[in-house]
Amino acid sequence: MTMDALTARNGESFRTVDVPRLPADRFRREILDSVARGLRISTYFGFRPGAANTRLLCVLADDSEKTLSVLSCEPGGRFESLTPDCPQAHLFEREIAEQFGIVPEGHPWMKPVRYPDARDSIPGDTAFFSAEGEELHEVAVGPVHAGIIEPGHFRFQCRGEDVLHLEIQLGYQHRGAETLLESSPAPRAMAVAESIAGDTAIGHALAYCAVHESLSSGAVPPRAEAIRAVALELERLANHVGDLGALCGDVGFLPSAAYFGRLRGEFLNLLMDLSGNRNGRSLIRPGGVRFDLTADMAGDFSERIGRAERDIASAADLMFETPSVQARFEGTGRISERACRDLGLVGPTARACGVPRDVRSDHPHGAYRSARIPVSTIEGGDVYARAMLKHLEIARSISFLLSQIQDLPAGTLKQPCAAARPGRMAVSLVEGWRGEIAHAGITGESGEILRYKVKDPSFHNWTALAMALRDTPISDFPLCNKSFNLSYAGHDL
Repeated sequence: MTMDALTARNGESFRTVDVPRLPADRFRREILDSVARGLRISTYFGFRPGAANTRLLCVLADDSEKTLSVLSCEPGGRFESLTPDCPQAHLFEREIAEQFGIVPEGHPWMKPVRYPDARDSIPGDTAFFSAEGEELHEVAVGPVHAGIIEPGHFRFQCRGEDVLHLEIQLGYQHRGAETLLESSPAPRAMAVAESIAGDTAIGHALAYCAVHESLSSGAVPPRAEAIRAVALELERLANHVGDLGALCGDVGFLPSAAYFGRLRGEFLNLLMDLSGNRNGRSLIRPGGVRFDLTADMAGDFSERIGRAERDIASAADLMFETPSVQARFEGTGRISERACRDLGLVGPTARACGVPRDVRSDHPHGAYRSARIPVSTIEGGDVYARAMLKHLEIARSISFLLSQIQDLPAGTLKQPCAAARPGRMAVSLVEGWRGEIAHAGITGESGEILRYKVKDPSFHNWTALAMALRDTPISDFPLCNKSFNLSYAGHDL
């Protein structure tokens, strides 16, 4: 771990003044040296306390040591971009430039990320990358799509059927989520956190609560931590099962598509029984949870999960043993391990490239500190690897769920959460079903939230979709896209 950074653990708060403030050149060198040693950028953002200069904060994750390294600088109006030497910084630096008007000099592609001020520019007015030649042509898809789907634009540069380059343009629904989390009263802010990405309500609610519990030195009862983990794994199961069904649908294999579609509903129904909402909203609150998992419910849940496990195994066997399905999955949309590490990919996307990144193991929190889930990895980085990885994770999540439900700790569900302490910072990482969610909060002199930063795993992984399409037939785009199943809302905030 670098000597010029503060070292902390996931969910641990610290005084903001203790974060080293380095000269810009040294700040850049420390980040590059750390990444070269195997650390990765978890989150990287700016904030402007009062009328002061913009301060940049970088949180580097050391997965092998289970620690976070935090460092900062005040670069003035311009600073040398990290991106040419550290590609995983590219979107973070574009976001910093967009939000604070300071320029990362040498950045290769300074497009806006979210277009917060539509008076100056909107996504449709953006200059896209273009290639010229008699055999080249462009294909534009979106931002308006068929069916119920959020807006996003995909611009393909093609030679015949093969994609040379895919440019992904997002930012059509900037909602100002971070500003709302900084300024809203607690009940409304909690609702905002649950709405950052609707299919990840549990993951983002858990990250939000962990930040506030850390800033206030709040404790969460063991029973509440176990119920939170149950909800998080139910959310993972619902989405992983749904993804397998959608992949089958994309290749026209309807038997497993229908089975997985039904089974996704089973896990959503379990979340409904636990929280009163199929997405798990209203369950997790600072200090614990609102609803209990009673002994009768635990028995019912165990029986239903066991039944679903058997049905999933049958549908998955049918899917993975059918040659026509495997012919479409294998070798499609491949990402190399090196590209994964260079781009800082997270979650199932990284693990399907053979890179064992999983917050539940690398930076455990709550119930995961005592009950670990083994990390699954697969080499290959193609659609098959991403599908098989989710299949393996389904089995391990079910095993974890059953153990938690059958052995819930006794005790209360919630502890009072005091006001946040002044002059503190906390970073919370949660392994959502798409990968690492990172929330960071900074308080001012009165304990008010000065800056709240959200990073959904899709912020890292949209670039992976663009890389996966290179030298691939454009007809493979729907299948590749579904194998990642990334969030527009989680990116656009």
